[in-house]
Amino acid sequence: MLTPVQPKSFQARDASFAIVASLYNARYVNAMVRAAKAELKRAGARQVQVLRVPGAYEIPIVAARLASEASGASPAGPGASPLARHSPPSAIVCLGVILRGETDHAALIGEAVTQALMQIQLRYLVPVVHEVLLLENEDQARARCLSKTHNRGAEAAQTALAMARILPRARGR
Repeated sequence: MLTPVQPKSFQARDASFAIVASLYNARYVNAMVRAAKAELKRAGARQVQVLRVPGAYEIPIVAARLASEASGASPAGPGASPLARHSPPSAIVCLGVILRGETDHAALIGEAVTQALMQIQLRYLVPVVHEVLLLENEDQARARCLSKTHNRGAEAAQTALAMARILPRARGR
């Protein structure tokens, strides 16, 4: 059973965010991107950078680059990276839709992405919100991505806002 997205009063407090989203299954992913951006802007995010990648499998490499720059593990001087022109993200939102087919390919991609995103956030200590959905069919995609009351992009943004507020406290700031 899907739970409706509940508006939360999280404030971004001048935080910056990055959204890394797949171009594959664009109808569904685009709706999640729109909802995530709207939620972050509503909360007062200073900056929301959106980076699009071909498919779900490509999301982790861009998320890793962003996280490494946000953590200071990567040089961010002039010419270091086109990503460095933006403020380091307080959290990274990863959005994608993988629809199961007749083979195990979708499950393999979903597992690889899940493991990679977890490793990225643990390595760089930057919140990486995983909303790369592995779904059975387009009915599930419509219910989770196109509905204003159940949009997983809005939920991912709320998680990013919460983590951007919580993590500095855990660092003692």
